[in-house]
Amino acid sequence: MKTPTTSWTLMYQVYKRILPTVHEFLAEWRMKAELIPDPELRRQALLSIDSKTFHCEGGAIYAILAGDRFREVVRFIVAYQTISDYLDNLCDRSTSQDPDDFRAIHESMRDALTLGAQLRNYYRHRSENDDAGYLNALVETCQRCISQFPGYSSVETENVSLANLYSDLQVHKHVKKEDRVPRLTEWFDQHRDSVAPMSWYEFSACTGSTLGIFCLTSYSAAKSAMTKEEANIIKEGYFPWIQGLHILMDYFIDQEEDRSGGDLNFCFYYENEEEMLSRIEYFFAEADRSLKTLPDFKFHQLINNGLIAIYLADDKVQKDPTIKKKAKRLIRGGGTPTLFFYLNGALYRKISGT
Repeated sequence: MKTPTTSWTLMYQVYKRILPTVHEFLAEWRMKAELIPDPELRRQALLSIDSKTFHCEGGAIYAILAGDRFREVVRFIVAYQTISDYLDNLCDRSTSQDPDDFRAIHESMRDALTLGAQLRNYYRHRSENDDAGYLNALVETCQRCISQFPGYSSVETENVSLANLYSDLQVHKHVKKEDRVPRLTEWFDQHRDSVAPMSWYEFSACTGSTLGIFCLTSYSAAKSAMTKEEANIIKEGYFPWIQGLHILMDYFIDQEEDRSGGDLNFCFYYENEEEMLSRIEYFFAEADRSLKTLPDFKFHQLINNGLIAIYLADDKVQKDPTIKKKAKRLIRGGGTPTLFFYLNGALYRKISGT
């Protein structure tokens, strides 16, 4: 599979090869989720698949980088993103607010990226625990995939580093409401010197994405040999700016929903709307700059443009005139490729009903 360098060739490969493969593997996981004995775990597993399919669809685009191994990389990305979405539901929409529980279940995300890691009782701090091996099966699938990728040992350290940051975020942001901001700000203080100048809520956004992991793993599947230096360059190409842009856009479109539900939203902490939009534009520009060090630069640049577009094509934006007006400004800033992906995304969601 040749790495695309134009909007048209990228979308052709996405529709022709990536999306059908994603839906094939997701259907298999949905069948397994339906067999989970515990009703609460079953409900959250099915909900995470049915309501967050687009996470797997978007993440799987990176499998294009894997060449002939794209199918196994899609299998990995679908399994890993399904873990992420399932655990997010268990933290955000289920019965627990126990940080020890959140820490324990997220050990699965690190184990899924670690060659030879032993499975654990990830549910050991919660009363619901009978999933008939569903979470273990997701972890084992990821482990089988990465064991086949010739360059994976070179990216494992960077992947686990990103997964640890992601897990820390999920623990801190899902505890009792009054504890969330104090925990997040204290956590940011521990990492402040390792990132570019930014706020605690922007740093939190940067840690909440799985894109860097998908990019690193896709390259590890394609390359028979990778150096640690190459892996670090790829990681720094995605963290913090592209990952931050990804999650800020996610929160940007969820503002009204989160305001109604009383949920934490990082966009709420900007002083005003102008600051929020300016900082999103800044993240976009810095992401574009950071990509210039990467192999397949044009492909990654398309992804950066597509990030904004995919989220702004969401129905939440189209139904809210206030957000839609702000969205137009961000689309203009992204230029012609962003407009192309925006129109394409809107049409796809309309046809697919997602």
